[in-house]
Amino acid sequence: MRIACLGGGPAGLYFAISMKLQDPSHEMVIIERNRADDTFGWGVVLSDETLDNLAANDPVSAERIREHFAYWDDIAVVHKGVKTVSTGHGFCGIGRRQLLILLQERARELSVEMRFETDATEDTIEQYRKEYDLVLAADGLNSRTRQTYAEHFKPDIDVRACKFVWLGTHQTFNDAFTFIFEKTEHGWVWAHAYQFDKDTATFIVECSEATWQAFGFGEMNQQESITVCEQIFAKHLDDHALMTNANHIRGSAWINFPRVLCERWSYENVVLMGDAAATAHFSIGSGSKLALESAISLANCLHSESSMQAAVTRYEEERRFEVLRLQSAARNSTEWFEQIERYLDLDPVQFNYSLLTRSQRISHENLRVRDPQWLESAERWFQTQAGNPDSARAPMFAPYQLREMKLANRVVVSPMAQYKAINGSPTDWHFSHYAERAKGGAGLVYTEMTCVSPTGRITPGCPGLYAPEHEAAWKRLCDFVHTETNTKLCAQIGHSGAKGSTQLGWQEMDAPLAEGNWPIMAASDMAWSARNQVPKAMDRQDMERVRDEFVSAAMMADRAGFDMIEIHAAHGYLLSSFITPLTNHRDDEYGGSLDNRLRYPLEVINAVRSVWPAHKPLSVRISANDWCGDEGITPDDAVEIAKRLRDAEVDIIDVSAGQTSTQAKPVYGRMFQTPFSDRIRNEASIATMAVGNIYQADHVNSILIAGRADLVCIARPHLADPYWLLHVAAGLGDSEVEWPAPYRAGAEQLQRLAERGEGWI
Repeated sequence: MRIACLGGGPAGLYFAISMKLQDPSHEMVIIERNRADDTFGWGVVLSDETLDNLAANDPVSAERIREHFAYWDDIAVVHKGVKTVSTGHGFCGIGRRQLLILLQERARELSVEMRFETDATEDTIEQYRKEYDLVLAADGLNSRTRQTYAEHFKPDIDVRACKFVWLGTHQTFNDAFTFIFEKTEHGWVWAHAYQFDKDTATFIVECSEATWQAFGFGEMNQQESITVCEQIFAKHLDDHALMTNANHIRGSAWINFPRVLCERWSYENVVLMGDAAATAHFSIGSGSKLALESAISLANCLHSESSMQAAVTRYEEERRFEVLRLQSAARNSTEWFEQIERYLDLDPVQFNYSLLTRSQRISHENLRVRDPQWLESAERWFQTQAGNPDSARAPMFAPYQLREMKLANRVVVSPMAQYKAINGSPTDWHFSHYAERAKGGAGLVYTEMTCVSPTGRITPGCPGLYAPEHEAAWKRLCDFVHTETNTKLCAQIGHSGAKGSTQLGWQEMDAPLAEGNWPIMAASDMAWSARNQVPKAMDRQDMERVRDEFVSAAMMADRAGFDMIEIHAAHGYLLSSFITPLTNHRDDEYGGSLDNRLRYPLEVINAVRSVWPAHKPLSVRISANDWCGDEGITPDDAVEIAKRLRDAEVDIIDVSAGQTSTQAKPVYGRMFQTPFSDRIRNEASIATMAVGNIYQADHVNSILIAGRADLVCIARPHLADPYWLLHVAAGLGDSEVEWPAPYRAGAEQLQRLAERGEGWI
């Protein structure tokens, strides 16, 4: 094959090397606009995994690269004058210029032609496409090839919020990959620093747009900008200067990072690779890893598939998932730094943990493997903050108190509809269901949404708190749980609104009943879907009646013995229909602005709080994101909502998202709603519960110790295993969790089996 590689960076060079190794007869040409020894970066970070992949592909170049690596295991975080060091992270660095020289030497040995100082224009790119069998576009972040065929590649370029500048220094930071956070008169500025050869380190300086503007960096030349950065980080540089190798750039050389994502990576015989196809933020250091591993993949595909088109298709299939996975981690990391001022008041221990786990690639137990001593110290710190100073148990087993309610641990059994009530009355099914989960040891168990009136039910199978027999049935449950367990109970009360009078969950979700529908009401006369009935827009009389129904239900919940109450104001139900502009189209004082839309929910909440005992906590569940862009509730709005709820003496926010519109486009994934809890907790200064695809102890512990929530809700795992918490404790080697006395023999056997790495299944 005759192949032109546009771009002489790591992607283009390593692809040419890989192709020549597979078949020396390939005609490979590298076309690079810069000189052979030019480079405008500093250090490149690779992982041990990537080094192993390089060694398997080309042992010769891999060994040469290894000879020039600087290795480190430690990450140091300097915050509030405290330096926190953790180990076991396994990184290595090499100078970008040195890496290019080594790859150029290897390419020459394999007879790769290299044309330096040759610019590829739109016209010449098209000519190459006609002249060569394949054109590899590895022409970087500002890829001219991607721009030339943009209508085919369909790039999505998201320019991120923070400003940064890429510098170097002879202060080597040779003991650790170091993050430094400095508070200045204009705001926080931070640095990412790591060694890449025996006497040089990369030193990336980053800050918010507001801080950058306040310093006036945009009006400075590079040397002026560098001088200011040297002053900010003087005590960390030990009289070493900061250096630039971007003298070709006018101004101060600060930029915003562009996240590049292309719908397609190929057009006819043109294939994108490296930063031309997709970028990963420098804070996770995976750009070169992606480029080198993509080069290996495409070379392999071109020699294993029957046609070039089949090879390119397979290359995209193989690499896109890995690239998207790393881009997802990079997005998490990027957003953490963009929102960093939310975390800078955290204790250094918690701040360090939050930083280490920011991308979600490193979990709690992964940290234990890397640095068990540091993690144990962090767990002890967390337990001490929880009032348990002599313990090093996992964070999920830390006690927690809201008002006078004391929880034995931080695990919550989420509200999960059972659809087994009869005329609003909970049955033996509910007693058995909730009693089993309480015996399972969770600190707090929720009822499913318990409705405040017959017409406020979602389905005919939903339970209520509007009749004496309901109160009696719930009291039976509360009495049992309080007598036999340490678990606390929360009654979640709500009104279905426009989503009422629908079928049971295992029939057809949110679909109207085949017969026997009852009248429904909501903030506006807007049906949930074209199939559902149109609700009555509530008038003042309706609002007062429903408010009083909430009050009556709360009083019943108190008499029944519930320890806590939650008002459901999420998921498109009645109170949610007032909050979101998607369903609130009112033109009176209850519609329009966020303050107006919150007016009625706050009336209900204040009325409930006035009758709910002062020693018992009150929670509210909200949808923190309608997943409908700016037309609905956004995470920004959710912070403001949480502040209003905090001021209304709400004790904790149950942070959910979505289910407010059939037009929603949610983004799912592990712990996908936790970022909303994190933001509300740390910006609105109110306790939160995290929910949403949380299913491992690892998830729970990392959420808690990083300060992303105060309690963690586990839903479906508790449906599959009422004793989820007890089984998790055995797996973690925690023998302090309390089992029901009749079950202790089972606990002892389970703990012995866990110690031997065995189980019952």
